[in-house]
Amino acid sequence: MPRNDTLEMGELTDTAFYILLSVVEPKHGYLIMQWIETTTAHRLTIGPASLYTTIKKLLAAGFIELVADGDEKRKTYGTTAAGIELLRQDTERRRAMVRHADQILGVKGEV
Repeated sequence: MPRNDTLEMGELTDTAFYILLSVVEPKHGYLIMQWIETTTAHRLTIGPASLYTTIKKLLAAGFIELVADGDEKRKTYGTTAAGIELLRQDTERRRAMVRHADQILGVKGEV
């Protein structure tokens, strides 16, 4: 059975979520990786291959764009309006997931 592309379904993987979130303020690749590691207290580390594969998908879907920053040696990426909207929708989806878990685990006396 073929795997569904989460972007086509309007959902973000954790990697895509953090990359998209990181470029709300434009950043280049290495800075994106550093930002994610720092923001997640090293719970999520993204290597270059995964980073650029995901960036390529986000660019193709129109959720991020190349941003001119005056440095021709590095590519800088920024979130588009569609990317911001997807972040908002995915954040609400994740909040609902946590609410469901809290309800279920609360019934079991674990929350």
